[in-house]
Parts: sequence; C-alpha cells; structure tokens
Amino acid sequence: MVVINCATGTIDEYVPSAERPWNETRAKHLYRRLGFGGNQAQIEAALSQSPTDLVDALIDEAITMPFTDEPEWANWTFADYGGTQEAFFEQQSEQFVEWVIAWVKDMHDKGFREKLSLFWHNHFVTRAEAYICPSHMFRYHRLLQQYALGNFKEFVSEIGLTPAMLVFLNGVENSYVSPNENYARELYELFTMGQDNNYTQTDIEETARALTGWNGYFEFCDDIEFLPLLHDTNDKTIFGETGNWGYDDVINILFEQRQMEISTFICDKLYRNFVHPDGSEEIVTELAATFRDNNWELAPVFRQMFKSEHFFDDYIIGTLVKNPADFVIGMFKPCNFETNDGLLEISAYLIYGLGQELFNPVDVAGWPGNRTWINGTTLTGRWQSADLVLGTLFQELPQTLVDFAWTLAGDATDPAFVTQKIIDHLVPNGLNTPDAYDTATEVFKWEVPQNYYDLELWNLNWETAPAQVALLLQHLSRLPEFQLQ
Repeated sequence: MVVINCATGTIDEYVPSAERPWNETRAKHLYRRLGFGGNQAQIEAALSQSPTDLVDALIDEAITMPFTDEPEWANWTFADYGGTQEAFFEQQSEQFVEWVIAWVKDMHDKGFREKLSLFWHNHFVTRAEAYICPSHMFRYHRLLQQYALGNFKEFVSEIGLTPAMLVFLNGVENSYVSPNENYARELYELFTMGQDNNYTQTDIEETARALTGWNGYFEFCDDIEFLPLLHDTNDKTIFGETGNWGYDDVINILFEQRQMEISTFICDKLYRNFVHPDGSEEIVTELAATFRDNNWELAPVFRQMFKSEHFFDDYIIGTLVKNPADFVIGMFKPCNFETNDGLLEISAYLIYGLGQELFNPVDVAGWPGNRTWINGTTLTGRWQSADLVLGTLFQELPQTLVDFAWTLAGDATDPAFVTQKIIDHLVPNGLNTPDAYDTATEVFKWEVPQNYYDLELWNLNWETAPAQVALLLQHLSRLPEFQLQ
C-alpha cells in the first residue's frame, strides 16, 4: 500500500471556500483524526460551527476531561496482595485486565484525549511484562492522560521517574557503582531527538551518570526513591556543558541545547501519526517553531496543525491506516452503537488479538504503525473481528443497527440510497467505482425479494433490517478503503 503526500495546503488557518467547503466529508475527517470517529449527530452539529471553533472545542474538552477513576489498587504494594506470590499473581492479572477494559471504555467515551494517550503510550513505551505491578501501570497511564496536551518538557521529566519507566529501561539499576545507559540512550533516540541526531555515545554515557541514584526499590510495587549515596557526584559533560549534573539538569540542558532537534523530531512524529504518514518538511518546520515559541506546550501545536488548510486538504483525507484500536472502536463510534460490558470486553480482546496489546507494545520503539498494521494475517483478523462485533450486536442489540442506518437515511425505500449513505459515512473517500457501490447494494438487499424494492414497500422498519445493516457493515469491513481513516 503506497500513499504519496500530494497535499498542497499550507499551515495557514483553513477558511472554507467553494474549492474546499466545510462539509460532512471534512467534519468526519476531523473526528476520525481527533478521536475514533463522529456519529451523525456530531457531524451535523459540527457543520453549524466554524472548523476552527470546533477544533478549539475538541481540544479544550480533552484538556479539561476528568481522568479515569482511580481503582482501589492504585497504590497497592506487594504487602497489599497478602504477601504471597500466588495471591499477588492471581489478583495482578485480574487488575491488568480490569484496567485495559477501563481504557477501552474511555476510548469509546472520551475520544481525542484517549487517542492522544494511546499515541503517547507508543512514544514513551513501557511494557507491563517488565514492571509487572498494576500500581505502576496506573501511575504511568495517569501521566499519559495528564500530559496528553500538556507541557512536553514536564512530560519528559515526569515520565522518566515513573516506576514503570525506571524498571523497564533499567533506571533502577543505574547507580554510581554500575552505570546503566539504557534510559539515557532511549531518552535521546526515541523520546526527544531521534536516532543519531546530534548526540554522541559520550553524551549518552555522561547522561547515564547524571541519572544515577534512583535505586531505592525497597518493597515490590512501591515507589522508587532517590538514594544520594548511589548518585555519581563527579562532574559530567553533556552537550559541551560540564558540571555536577543530576536528573533535573539533564532535562534542562537537553531542552536548552537541542531545541531544534527536539521540536522537529516530535512535530514530525505528530504529523505522521495525525496528518499524513509520509511527512511534510515545510509543515513540520512551522509546527516546530510554534512548539519552541510556546515553551514546549503541546496544545498550541495541535491547534495549529488541526486548524490548518493543509490538514483539510483533499489529499490528506483517508491516508492513514487504522491501528487495531481505531478499527475496533471505529466499528462503534461513527455508528453510535450501544455498548455493554460484554462488548467492551470483546473490544479489548480484539484490539489485543489484532496485535496491539495495550500496556505491552512490541518493543521499546513501539508499534511501527500505519502500513505495517496490514498483512495477510492481520487483514483476515480484522474481518473476523468485525464478524464478532456485528454478530454480537445483531444478537444482543439489533435495534442499534437499525437506529444507525435510520439516522443517515430515514424512511428511505431505495436500498441503493441507504447503502451509499452508510458507505459515505464510514469510508473516508467512498468506494473507488460505481460497480463497488452496486456490489455493496446487492449485499445490503440480502434475501428480500426484488419486487418489494421495486414497489417501494421495503424500508428500515422491516424485520430484516438489522441483518441487512450487519451484512453491509461486514462487507465493508473487508474492503481496503475501510482500513483507512
């Protein structure tokens, strides 16, 4: 799958025009990128606002949104589990599952903030298989929510001291006696500047020495404390600056001495994940300047990016491949389908089954993303996932299937019209040929005799309608166009 960035729009604020109208296509595009899709009521409401006001509203909502309710085990240490390994591992596994499902529910309910949390999870990677403790998972996840649109410099500083990160990248083993370079290397290579981007092996070694001392892990699953006796108090030279540097000094020197590298690397990553996978040097340069000028605040960067005429360019729409969470949650959100506990559990299971195990990215670099999500195995997995979701909806909540179609087509009697409305709501750029629409219409018509359509006797009130909608959605889920957002 090859997608070339042909967008010509600039970073200037998008002003609707005859050539680029503010319409349903662009409103749906915005909701796909700033969440997991918008239902028809949201799209209609969007068109009553200016696109810039809507972007501000969605970002403001994400900033002020309450965090996921704290679980009772948020601060548990090993002792709280009863003090035995057997008791710990039995409850630990249940708590991990509980929190994964809670996050999936948030993805259903909280849109952009949780899409950002997922992005940052894949940026500041930790793996629960390494740190094991549910309390560490909770604290790490809370930071992803807290700083999703916050100050990036503070985000970097805070994330490095979470127990999850200290354990995963061996910071808890990094002492004056035995320095460990793992976190220092990833701080530069993955978290702030990118690979081989104006730092040296010596910078990594000296930074590791400055980060020593976070070794006080006295009780399993407890906080990790700073131990001055295990901190290297000798001078270190980082990016040409020499002194008795510690943790805070590393962050300050990094963000003072490598502003261009950080701003460009992060804004390029934001662009490739939220706008177009092939990047744009011109747009990234503008975003990076905004990032620096706003003292590392993320919200102004997102506002500029999502308000730009470039973002609303025709050649940007439908160019990103859905990740598993996008695919699964995207089966529900644009359709405004009802959910229940069983469907939330199914959603979490399917996201995992499609290769996106929440809290356990594939490695320290995270999931490669975009085109790598699609291969022969994962594509058939998506088909099976859609079958399971739609089958469950048909069995348990059939009316929600009809309600979705009705919001788009009302009491229409023409199956081709209903089919096109559903396709155009769910597929960013529609289907490629008239024949593809005809095929989809035949799927939707199902076993209803043709004369009922010819005589305009059929509509969505028929008892066959839930099955017809489910069959059409099943068909669409198998199409290449449906894998895009």
